Formats: sequence, structure tokens, C-alpha cells
Amino acid sequence: MSIETINASTFQSAIREKDVTFVDFVTKWCPPCKVLLPILEELSNEEGDRLSILKVDCDKSPEIAAEFGVMSTPTVIVFRNGEPMDKLIGLRPKGVYQAALARYVE
Repeated sequence: MSIETINASTFQSAIREKDVTFVDFVTKWCPPCKVLLPILEELSNEEGDRLSILKVDCDKSPEIAAEFGVMSTPTVIVFRNGEPMDKLIGLRPKGVYQAALARYVE
């Protein structure tokens, strides 16, 4: 499953589509971001009924990155019912993202 890229005009509605949403803040020139993408795609394929995964290109939507204090990429922010709950900075093993999902899914 492909992970949709969102921008400032679609951000607020997109993070409310499911109870739990991971937003991956990336840049095209970031090698760890390229490594993280297949991990998140795999998680999306496994947990797509419980989770929405989206990405924001920080170079194209710097206002969103600034709003949530994203200083480095990749940064994954976990939203629950549209509210930020957790921030995972840097490339992490898949299990870290699975654990974050487990914490916020009812």
C-alpha cells in the first residue's frame, strides 16, 4: 500500500480519518527516510484497518513541520483522534512503531 503525501491544505482532515494516524515527516534527500518508508508501508499493509500512515515532505510543507517542532527527519508523530500523542525521532526498528500503535489503539 502506498503512503499518501499530505500538505497544509489536507493535513487536518487527513489526521482525523482513523483513530490512530502516523505522520512521517521526511525530506527527499534523507537516506534514513528512504529506509523507513518500506517499514511503514509494511506496517500499513499489516495494520491498515487500525491505522492510517501519511507523510509530509518538510521541504514542500515547512509550516506543518514547524507547527509540530520537527527539527530532523525522519520524525514520525503519532496522532490519536487528531491530537499529537507521541513523537518518534530518527530511524527506529519496526517493533518501535508497532509498540506505538499498540499503545494508542483501543
